[in-house]
Amino acid sequence: MSVGSSLSTDSSPLWAFLLCSAFSVRTLVQGEVLVIGSNLPIIAAPGDDVILPCHLEPLFDVRGLTVEWSQPDLKPDPSDRLSRVEYVHLYRDRKEVPDMKLASYFRRTELFMDDLKHGNISLKILNVSEEDSGRYRCFIPKLRSSVKAAIVQLVVDPNFAKTSTTETLLDPAILQTPDPRDTTSGNAGRSRVSAVIVVVAFISVAALAAYFCLRRKQNKYPNDGIQSQP
Repeated sequence: MSVGSSLSTDSSPLWAFLLCSAFSVRTLVQGEVLVIGSNLPIIAAPGDDVILPCHLEPLFDVRGLTVEWSQPDLKPDPSDRLSRVEYVHLYRDRKEVPDMKLASYFRRTELFMDDLKHGNISLKILNVSEEDSGRYRCFIPKLRSSVKAAIVQLVVDPNFAKTSTTETLLDPAILQTPDPRDTTSGNAGRSRVSAVIVVVAFISVAALAAYFCLRRKQNKYPNDGIQSQP
C-alpha cells in the first residue's frame, strides 16, 4: 500500500468528523433567533414621539421572556447606595415593571404589546428632549442565542424639522417580521410565474408555426436542395 493511500485511509474518519462538525455549526447558526436593531441613527426633533426599532429574526414569541431597554452609556447615580440597575423600560412576567424605571422616562415609554408575539420589541418614547439623545440597548437576557442584544442610537436635534412622519416611517408594522399568512409576496410570485408562462407559450407557438411553414414548403417543393444526377 502506498503512503498516499495510507494517509487517505487513516484520515477518512477525521474528514468525516470535520464535515459533520461544520454542518452542525452551520445548522446551529441558521437556527438561531437574533436580536436586530437599527444600523442608522433615529433622528427626531424635541417634542416628537419616536420609535426605537428592535426585533427578533426569525419570528419569535417573546411574551414569556424579559425585555430590557437601557442606556449603556448612562453613569450610575452616586446617591443610590443600593446601586440598583434602572431601566428606560423593563418588561417582565408579561407586564411592565415601572418601579425599576429611570424617573425621567416614567409614563413616557411603551412596548407594542400585541406585537411581542411576532418578536417586535421596539420601544416607543413620548415627547423626547435633547437629554434623551444617546445609545439605547434592547436586551433579552434569557434568549438562547449568541446575539441577545442590539444598540439603537437616538439623536434629538432642535434643528431637525419636526414632522408627524417620524413615527410613521418607523411603524412597527413595517419592522415586524412578515406574517407567514401574508399573501402579498405570494401574489407577486404568481404574477411573475404567469408572465413566464405567457412568454414560453408565445415562443412555443412561434416555433410551431415556423415548423409547419417549413414542412409545407418541403411538401410543395420536394426536390428543392437535391442536385440532379448527370
